[in-house]
This record gives sequence, C-alpha cells and structure tokens, in this order.
Amino acid sequence: MAEFIAGNRVTLLHSGAEFFPALISALNGARRDIQLETYIFADDRIGQTVIEALARAAKRGVIVRVIVDGFGARHFSHSFGRTLAAAGAHYLIYREEVAFFQVSRYRLRRLHRKLAAIDGKVAFIGGINIMDDAESDIGQYADYAVRVEGPVLRPILETLRRTWSGVARASFKPHFRYPEIPLSSTKEAGQHRVAFLPHVSFYRRNSIAKSYLEAIGDARKTVLMAIAYFFPGWRFRRALTAAARRGVCVTVLVQGRSDHWLFHYASRALYDDFMRSGVRIFAYRKGFLHAKVAVVDQSWATVGSSNIDPFSLFLAKESNLAILDTDFAAQLSASLMREIEEGAVELKPGNQSWFTRILCWLCYGIVRFVADMAGYGHWHRMRQSGQEPFTRESVAEGQNNRNEY
Repeated sequence: MAEFIAGNRVTLLHSGAEFFPALISALNGARRDIQLETYIFADDRIGQTVIEALARAAKRGVIVRVIVDGFGARHFSHSFGRTLAAAGAHYLIYREEVAFFQVSRYRLRRLHRKLAAIDGKVAFIGGINIMDDAESDIGQYADYAVRVEGPVLRPILETLRRTWSGVARASFKPHFRYPEIPLSSTKEAGQHRVAFLPHVSFYRRNSIAKSYLEAIGDARKTVLMAIAYFFPGWRFRRALTAAARRGVCVTVLVQGRSDHWLFHYASRALYDDFMRSGVRIFAYRKGFLHAKVAVVDQSWATVGSSNIDPFSLFLAKESNLAILDTDFAAQLSASLMREIEEGAVELKPGNQSWFTRILCWLCYGIVRFVADMAGYGHWHRMRQSGQEPFTRESVAEGQNNRNEY
C-alpha cells in the first residue's frame, strides 16, 4: 500500500509551456543545491536555456548535480557536459548507449525518470523531458508534470541521493561525493496528501504498478487514463476489463501518432479485447501524446514518467506521484477531457484490416520476445503462478549488484 503523506502543495503543469517557466524560475532562485535527472536532454532551444540556468547556479556557488540516460541523452557529454564542468557543476551518465541487438536486462535498464529538486524545498515530477516539445517533427506534445512542496520531499531527495551515489560508484567517480544536506522540506506547505512512487530497484516491489492496480480495483465510477505507451500485462488487462464489466466508465487516451512504430502496432493487438469488454479507447491525433497520468473516481490521481508496459514497469527507473485530492483530480480530469474532445477520435472494435491485424500481432510477438529476453517473461510466469518474483532468491541467478546501476 502506498504511503500517503499529508501537508503538501501540488501544482499541475500542462506540457512544456507551463513546465519550463516554472522549472527555470526555480533554478534561477536556487541558493543551495540542484539535483536533476532526465531521460532526454536535447540540444535545442529549451536544452540551451536549462543548461544556462544550471551553469549560472553553479557559478554562484550552488551545488549542481545532473544525471542523464546514456541512450536517451546520448550526445549530452559533447553538447553540454563541458559547459557544466566549466561552471563547476557535476554530471553523470546512466549507462552508455545500447545497440539495437543488445537485449539483456542490464542493457535495457534505463533511467527514464524526469525528476528535479531544488534546495530541498521544491521538486518537479512528471513525463516531460528537457526538450522543446512545441517544435517536434510530429507535432506539439501533450504531457504533464507537477511542482510539489512539503514533507514528501524527504523520500524524493533520498531517491535522488541513492541514484547519484550508485551511478557515481558504477562510473568509477567516487569523488563525486553526496554531502548530507539538512532537509527543510519537512515543513507543511499545503493540504494535499501525496505518495511518492519510485521504481528504483529490480529487487523491490513495483510501487507504481501496485498503486495503479489498487486504485483501479477500488474504482466505482470512473477510470480515466492517458498513457503514451500502453502495452499492459495480464494483471492490468484483467483489472481494467473487470472495472468496465462492473459498470465503471473506463476511458484510455493513447497515441494516434507515434514515434515508435513497433510499440504503436504491438499495443493495438490488445485494443479489440479491451473495447469488447467496455473499455473506451481514444487515439490522440492533434499532436503527440507523451503523458503518463490517470484519474480514478475524481479523487485519486497520478502523474509521472511510467508508461504501462513491461519496460517501464519492470526495467526502467521511473517515478510517479499519487495524489489524493478531489480538486487536483478534477483539474487533471478536465484537462484530459479537453484533450480528448479537441484532439482525439474514438476507436471501434473490428475496424482494422486483415493486413493491419497481422502486422499488430507480429509486432506484439516481437515486443514480447524482447521483453522475455530481458527477463520479463520469467517474472510474468511467476506472477501467474502466485509466486513472489521480487525476492533476492528468485532473481539471484545471473545477477549482481552492478545490474542496479
């Protein structure tokens, strides 16, 4: 069960137009330390603006630490690394770029979080990468993040500390020490009850998946989700169809325009079964859907970086924030409904041609094969048989501590 912490203030941020001004303002106001993790750090207008803010902070004595993923931000060292180093900031790369044919769990395990904390007082969590999402080749992004203040900063900062220390050791940079910093974040800042849901270790239970499944299992009226990469396993499929069959209005907004054609077609192999069970699926066509959010019964909401697929839920480092607040849930729900009404079309079962159906199932088989090669198949079979896959004994074969980082 997720641990909800009272006394926080959460502000919803819709796409880069709202997120980046808030982030830059926090970076410019930093006085003590900045910690930032991201999957993509693009060399574009937004990337340059963020790097300049980080460099300015480092030059005025702020401790700046940045971690980027070695695949998602594979050109970071060449484009921005020298700028940060010259300003006195530290940066680390989470694993180097992976070749297409390398499908081991070690290689596929990525840092997919988009997480930042400033002065131990304010944090940003969501699905928005450091990139100009208004000038993409496939249209403007529909995405979300939150700005949060309050006691929930404590587990957020602990997660950032553990990741930095682990990556520094794995990168043979133990001199990038992480000093103990007093936490002023324990002060209450608002009325929101929230739970920080990190997926930080292969050996730990997946708090994000469990939080979703508990909320969907308790749903009585509505389940509204916007998930960029929607490739659910059997437990999610069973939870969503069971909710629809007991009268819950289940609505899922998915990508209509995709940057990964393999996932695009693989996920569509599952849609007909969902729709025949009463789940409504809408494809977003106005731009590019990158959101990973949900609202249940207008009371529980989550915003974060985790997709509903085996790679996010099993392999990647992710972070979501769950919020128990009717006003916040209503705000997010209203925003999602606007996206559906203004930019999405509802899919209907049986409308695919025979060629498309074959292509979907072929892609589905490829994605499942890659997931099984990475170890997901073993985990999935243990779950089905009622065993617990996240004990050290059950995953010890072929594993050691380096696989964490």
